[in-house]
Amino acid sequence: MRIVVTGGAGFIGSAVIRHLIDQTDACVLNFDKLTYAANLASLEDLSDPSRYQFLAADICDRKQVDAALENFQPTAIMHLAAESHVDRSIDGPAAFIETNIVGTFTLLDSALSYWRKLSHAEAASFRFLHVSTDEVYGDLGFSTQKFTEDTPYAPSSPYAASKASSDHLVRAWTRTYGFPALITNSSNNYGPFQFPEKLIPHMIISAMQGNELPIYGDGQQIRDWLYVEDHARALWSVLANGEVGQTYNIGGNNEKPNIDVVNLICTTLEGRARAPSTNTSFHDLITFVDDRPGHDTRYAIDASKISNDLGWQPRETFETGIEKTVQWYLSNEAWWTEVLVGDYELKRVGQGAH
Repeated sequence: MRIVVTGGAGFIGSAVIRHLIDQTDACVLNFDKLTYAANLASLEDLSDPSRYQFLAADICDRKQVDAALENFQPTAIMHLAAESHVDRSIDGPAAFIETNIVGTFTLLDSALSYWRKLSHAEAASFRFLHVSTDEVYGDLGFSTQKFTEDTPYAPSSPYAASKASSDHLVRAWTRTYGFPALITNSSNNYGPFQFPEKLIPHMIISAMQGNELPIYGDGQQIRDWLYVEDHARALWSVLANGEVGQTYNIGGNNEKPNIDVVNLICTTLEGRARAPSTNTSFHDLITFVDDRPGHDTRYAIDASKISNDLGWQPRETFETGIEKTVQWYLSNEAWWTEVLVGDYELKRVGQGAH
């Protein structure tokens, strides 16, 4: 297979590329604009770099997308490029509308034209996988229900609304044009190489630096946590074996209130890293701040469809995943230090296709 991965320098995208190169025979084109959260250092240790190419390009630029598809001749596209931080979407929604909606439309329209030119056999095997989020479903409150693939959309934030819009576009392309697309909606991801603005790496790094650990509201917001390498395996399973036109929810079966997540991080750090002082523990750094506008109370994924249809199950519990994640950040201080001081941005200047 020849696979274009959009957003491949991001957190989940880089995990997907590492999985494709390490665990399959696929050749990969990483199509990434290299915005603030992208980091090519996450892809420096691929097992077979000869099967990997990088192209600095924007999914909103139709000419760049057309040229990439024509030159690389993919048999599949895995679309992960997106603006994804809720707080940033509240402060500046325009970038989310542009990338997540306009960018997805541009990519879909280009891919449709490319697909129509393929031979019958090539067109029959071509796949477009659109990677989305459980946030499109909205808020479950404190009910015992879980999101299924049939849950009505009710996005709360500009980010979630933009992803819901992109999901609708993908479905419309399949229904109207017969375009061979699939959609996945995953729960919150965590693991190595995650940008430090996200909850888990932010808390790990802040604790290691002796800074406060701010938690929104009372910290009782519940999320279903999915280890990023489990997610990468799931996406490959959907791409390789999923049914065209179908949606697959991907969850980690790990519902945790935010306060429990932070407490587990602090407990895992005890004895592994130096506490802020001899008289305090990492738990003492926890503080509570004003809640985020429109903050959803609970997300929870019913992943029985992907389990029953494709045989996928998460391998990591939340405890084993946090253990691996904390250890990775302890062992890779150079990576996240560069991110925090912005040195990685300087390295991106002048990056092109190679």
